[in-house]
Amino acid sequence: MADISSLFVTRLYRAKLSEFCTPIDPNELEASCYSIAEDDEAGQDWSEENGYPGYTSYASLTDLPWRFPIFADVVKALDAHVAAFAKDLQFDLDGRALVLEDIWINILPEGGMHASHIHPHSVISGTTYVKVPDGAGALKLEDPRHAMMMAAPARIKDARDELKPFIYIAPQPGEVLMWESWLRHEVPMNMAEDDRISVSFNYKWE
Repeated sequence: MADISSLFVTRLYRAKLSEFCTPIDPNELEASCYSIAEDDEAGQDWSEENGYPGYTSYASLTDLPWRFPIFADVVKALDAHVAAFAKDLQFDLDGRALVLEDIWINILPEGGMHASHIHPHSVISGTTYVKVPDGAGALKLEDPRHAMMMAAPARIKDARDELKPFIYIAPQPGEVLMWESWLRHEVPMNMAEDDRISVSFNYKWE
């Protein structure tokens, strides 16, 4: 009988943000995101100039943990999750550490989306979800071999997850999802009438 195994696995980390810490008040975190967005004129301008629907602090703010203490609590929680994920990935960090590089707010209104992309120059990237109304859309992850499949036939509709070209993950408020930064992903259109709020981040090897 043939011996068939899976090689070169892509890992996805999913957990409650509060798994390693005191629960973070979701209402306070949501209010903080809106407060920052309202005051961040540079972020509003960047979002408008670059065709980003809604608001992101990605290009305007680098000090969220110092602006609002609740973001410092979020970073402490993320540090623990990243350490757990790095252990699962069996990284040899050679005495160095994975440290926070960027953290930013995303507020996507109805009709907003974020096209397929990767996070260059980082090791681990991810998002923790603050507000995910019904119809807000799932995170879409792309098989990293996609560009090399060339003339391969399509997969059957009920193919196993590890063989599908795309995986859709429906996040819940209070969850954190993480992946290696080279994994291409996108946020499909928000079909809900309410905002979808998340906080994304990158960790680098230092």
